[in-house]
Amino acid sequence: MRRPDDMASWEVPEGMESPLDFALAERDRDTMEMVRSALERQDVVLAFQPVVQGARPGSVAFYEGLIRILDETGRVIPASDFIETAETSQIGRKIDCLALEMGLIALSEHPSLRLSINMSARSIGSPHWMQVLKDGLRADPTAGDRLILEITESSAMMLPDLVGAFMHDQQCSGIAFALDDFGAGHTSFRYLREFYFDLVKIDSQFIRGIAQCADNQVLTTALQSISRHFDMFTVAVGVETAEDAAFLQQIGIDCLQGYYYGAATIQPPWKTPSRKGLLQVG
Repeated sequence: MRRPDDMASWEVPEGMESPLDFALAERDRDTMEMVRSALERQDVVLAFQPVVQGARPGSVAFYEGLIRILDETGRVIPASDFIETAETSQIGRKIDCLALEMGLIALSEHPSLRLSINMSARSIGSPHWMQVLKDGLRADPTAGDRLILEITESSAMMLPDLVGAFMHDQQCSGIAFALDDFGAGHTSFRYLREFYFDLVKIDSQFIRGIAQCADNQVLTTALQSISRHFDMFTVAVGVETAEDAAFLQQIGIDCLQGYYYGAATIQPPWKTPSRKGLLQVG
């Protein structure tokens, strides 16, 4: 058995990766390779999840288009498994371009559809992404009025000046903007009042189990109050139970999203006969 004074011999020499760092780097490399291969095969799709009106939960306010890739076996891989690793690279820009392109096509094909698409603030500086947006709006001038661009709180606060200028420039196109993951811990309220967000999506960590959690009730109510002060609609993300939905409706949250109302599906809900009645966009 090693004595305590032998512990120093276990240390990783300076300049070398620790076993944990090495394992994480290998995981990230494997993830990037999986995404890169899927992009080369064009195995990329959107999954659609309904966002319903709080006052009329039988009516869909809009759908969120969530990027998915298919691995070599055809398995659907959610963005949560790869987007954090890919976001800072050129692959992240390509993912954003494909998501926007597919979203704009869906809007063009279905004139009654309203759709939100996720993006990174980094993509604002991508000429390719900007060209995809311009081409889509030129092909269907009505698409702007039905498109919502979702920008994560952390991404927006990283490049506040760039995001603010972009949002201001796109107002004339009718595009709405959503601040995703609101309350996750990155918000600078000094910047929030200077942005042009139309709605905020309250982070699911405050929503799941809210009917039984007094702390989350207080925090969510506070986030809702801030949103109303800045004339922004609120969306509660991660609604999974009837009890949580009832509480959120009671306090006046504008829109609700989560498994309780429907999981994301790569089969467009508005094309399914039994679900067509849900597409009553308010």
